[in-house]
Amino acid sequence: MIKQSALAAEYVYYKDKVSRDADVHALARDFAKAKERFAECERFGRFHPDYNEALDRVYELEARLEAIGPVKQYKEAEQAVDLLLHEVSLVIARAVSDSIKVPDNNPNPKGCGSGGSCSCGGGGCG
Repeated sequence: MIKQSALAAEYVYYKDKVSRDADVHALARDFAKAKERFAECERFGRFHPDYNEALDRVYELEARLEAIGPVKQYKEAEQAVDLLLHEVSLVIARAVSDSIKVPDNNPNPKGCGSGGSCSCGGGGCG
């Protein structure tokens, strides 16, 4: 059912579009090289003479890559499918028990995850 959804079809369409885009491949190669260079600098921390330059280059290439139309559309489609899958997982989990934790990709999750009464704002605490 999910695999045949419009969201999944859009995701597959943009994934294919990105995989066929020569500009995306070239920029992705440059981005990978920049990340490797930064990883070498990062071994020595911010005291490495090229640390800031390497980090700036990674950010620059990442922004250029994400500004390409098909990449932006692919990421939006990916997030939509991820949200759908999370909602389905949540419905299934809640059908079993309200205490089942359902992971998601939220970079700022609520609660501490301890299950204690810490008043952190999470569903399982206090």
